[in-house]
Amino acid sequence: MGKEFKLLMLGAMYENGGNTTHRFLDGHPQMCVYPFESQLGSRLVVDQMSTLFPQKYRWPVFPLDGTAYGDYKLIIDEEGKVRSRTPQVSKFRHEPFDMSDDERCEIYQKYIARLGRSRAHNIEAFFRSTFDAWKDFNRTGSEQFYVGYSPVLVVDADKILNDVPGAHFLHVVRNPWAAYADTKKRPVPLSLENYMFCWNINQYFALLWKKKFPARFHLIRIEDVLAGPQKTLGALCRKLGLKTSETLGRVSWNGKVLEEVYPWGTIRKPTAEANLKTAQELSKAEIREIGERTWQYLDVFGYKDFLK
Repeated sequence: MGKEFKLLMLGAMYENGGNTTHRFLDGHPQMCVYPFESQLGSRLVVDQMSTLFPQKYRWPVFPLDGTAYGDYKLIIDEEGKVRSRTPQVSKFRHEPFDMSDDERCEIYQKYIARLGRSRAHNIEAFFRSTFDAWKDFNRTGSEQFYVGYSPVLVVDADKILNDVPGAHFLHVVRNPWAAYADTKKRPVPLSLENYMFCWNINQYFALLWKKKFPARFHLIRIEDVLAGPQKTLGALCRKLGLKTSETLGRVSWNGKVLEEVYPWGTIRKPTAEANLKTAQELSKAEIREIGERTWQYLDVFGYKDFLK
């Protein structure tokens, strides 16, 4: 392709600020930020994590005897394909988005004809073809990194970093009380026990991969992003070899400033005050139970005294 494929993938447990951080990065002049969750998984993902996390949120698996067309169709990408193919039922239908999924598929196949089939090349072709087909993408001409986000993807971060030499991974963690309080607002929320189990699993893998890939695995707290997005995300940009940008101080979509993150995520107002207020919505019993179930990570992430 003439240039090394550079990818920044974000991951976070549900309601931990992954979508919010993704929107803060949107608009950076050196980034092609995927417009929605980049749900890269395929139905062929079957492993010990399959009962915990949906296949769409995983790093994909492709068949050895497949085709470029078949590989493209296997990538779930629910939010992107729904917005492109049936915009009237998309939760993002209120924003303009000029991209034909059929055209993207054609461009994808042309990339694979040049690159060859592999998981790394399939992902590269997917991101490159998205931004080639996205007609009204607010590009600057200075883009260097492709940026995607998918919940719970940290469980596969080692695969991403091993597959793609130019990849970095950013994991976002949020205090477990506010995270669970927001999860309770879903139509069919996880129970406290199940949610905290999955929250712990995410943090376990985050700390593991941070030790194994110290130069390419990055870990931030959403609390630090909310307190100072330009400072926190500017430091990340410098590690990636990118410039800082005033755009890091606001959430946006395709460069358009958003009044609230929703429907890109459940965190509506990305402020430290709103984050604390959300945690305080819980009952005393819930606060105590969450503290007991996440005790081993509260000191590590500086949350032990968050509600005191």
